[in-house]
Amino acid sequence: MPLLNKLSSLHSLTRLRTALTVFFGLDGFLFAGWVVRIPAIKEQTGASASDLGLALLGVSAGAVVTMTLTGRLCRRFGSHPMTVAAAVLLSLGIALPAQTHSVLALGLVLLVFGAAYGGINVAMNSAAVDLVAALRRPVMPSFHAAFSLGGMIGAGLGGLVAAGLSPAAHLLVLTGTGLAVTAVAGPVLLRYPSPSVPSSTVRAASSGGRDDRAPRPDRRTRRLVAVFGVIALCTAYGEGALADWGALHLEQDLGAHAGIAAAGYSLFALAMTAGRLTGTTLLERLGQTRTLVSGGATAAVGMLLGSLAPTVWLALLGFAVTGLGLANIFPVAVARAGALAGPSGVATASTLGYGGMLLGPPAIGFLADWFSLPVALTTVAALAAVAAVIGYAARRAPAGPAPEARGEHRRSPAATAPACREACPTGHR
Repeated sequence: MPLLNKLSSLHSLTRLRTALTVFFGLDGFLFAGWVVRIPAIKEQTGASASDLGLALLGVSAGAVVTMTLTGRLCRRFGSHPMTVAAAVLLSLGIALPAQTHSVLALGLVLLVFGAAYGGINVAMNSAAVDLVAALRRPVMPSFHAAFSLGGMIGAGLGGLVAAGLSPAAHLLVLTGTGLAVTAVAGPVLLRYPSPSVPSSTVRAASSGGRDDRAPRPDRRTRRLVAVFGVIALCTAYGEGALADWGALHLEQDLGAHAGIAAAGYSLFALAMTAGRLTGTTLLERLGQTRTLVSGGATAAVGMLLGSLAPTVWLALLGFAVTGLGLANIFPVAVARAGALAGPSGVATASTLGYGGMLLGPPAIGFLADWFSLPVALTTVAALAAVAAVIGYAARRAPAGPAPEARGEHRRSPAATAPACREACPTGHR
């Protein structure tokens, strides 16, 4: 009987991992589909670079405002139902930008899109942190690899249809795709509870009861979560900059064809996918500190090349190197924050992280108007270097607080064991 229970549990965890991977991929696919149509929607609305930067602020503002709320909703209702609900809203919201014809209208609808984007990221990552603990392996990069793979596919398809399909038609197709994928993968998440939450908590959540037994993290834990949130911020700034401005840089500054410009983000996403697919092995071999430091340094060098290169092909090479460097920084930062403080840690780190997206679009837009877009993009290299320095400075941070600080009396020892192994692999620190 114990063997049957174990096999059943492994089967459930495998199904949950597959379903979560699908949602991470869908998130990247939908976001990239929007990204590659930014130049066309910029032309449609008649926006300048700074106007577009302010409109894009709507995505980040909506995301940041929603993230803290989503962390609370995950504690109340569970991260799995919140993932499904946010996926539906994201699928519906992606069709809205193509219906606008002014900067103000674009900014307003991007608030809705950003709210859904922020919600699904907190919910998915909260679910992934729990699943990583249950699997007892540092597999968080594999989920983010699915996001990058979805982004690569979304950007590649977007580049192929950019010349022959209007933004409105393209984004409407993405709405249908998102709803269909959610209808297939959503029931799996709704059927299985989070593996680290006991059944009594799940019943309380499903009946609307609030789980108030989880203590508030202490001040030291909150500071450590904030540190990893700042690392995530530096990474999200770079990802957002390349997503929002990479295609425009290639097309406007280097004279690339629209299809090649769109493929720039696809190449960046491909490099991130490759880096994240090897992320688990990298973490097991090098440990988190070396992974963070080497990643930040690599991204800084790559983005200097990508922003200042005189030719399209050198810029594309720089984008690829940047993708490899940034690949595992955000997953590691969010996983560490989640191990420290659960859904609230994921929400805090994600809020700070996507604060990078909040800062990035308008900052790069204004810098592009004051100086040039290539100069503005060098700030990505600067923040990647900052992430490397902070990652080294936080090398002695524990994998999590004391068990009583997190309420670990409600979790099994197996659920908490992998955090230390992930953070401190023997012989590789």
